[in-house]
Amino acid sequence: MPRLRLICAALALLLLGGWTPAPLGGGPGPAVGPVTKLPLPRFVSLRTDEVNFRAGPGFQYPVIWVYERAGLPVEIIGEFDVWRHVVAPDGGVGWVHMATIRALRTFIITAQQAVLRRGPDPDAAPVAYLQNGVSGRLLACDAGSDFCKATTGHYTGYLAREDFWGAFAGETVK
Repeated sequence: MPRLRLICAALALLLLGGWTPAPLGGGPGPAVGPVTKLPLPRFVSLRTDEVNFRAGPGFQYPVIWVYERAGLPVEIIGEFDVWRHVVAPDGGVGWVHMATIRALRTFIITAQQAVLRRGPDPDAAPVAYLQNGVSGRLLACDAGSDFCKATTGHYTGYLAREDFWGAFAGETVK
């Protein structure tokens, strides 16, 4: 319980200090980061196999989560100096140093099983069946398409947006 109080106190200090979080989810909107001037929210990925999620934007804040998966997609929902406020696919929220993330677009399968297809069509031939938790690189998404081009291992094809986390509905990824 003391850790929860510490986290709540840290968040209260941030809010009282004038920092306000961007709304969760909903996809890219008119918000831009005060530091980078890039859209908020936006997706990036973890750079290394060990990334500390902190209770606030600074090394003085306690580590509340440690994610051990390079390439995991995370959603940036806020910025402060060299710190990015992020949400992980499992709902974990915290602050990470900008050196621990990169602009590489990735995905993680959230469906029990997803079909990687030869084309952006639900009737296209399967290339591979991907289990929940499989991740890979997101190559492209067209704004009007329900599918995104992706690659994992030695397989490349198209995934239905509803089967993975790492792109907003209707977002264009190049």
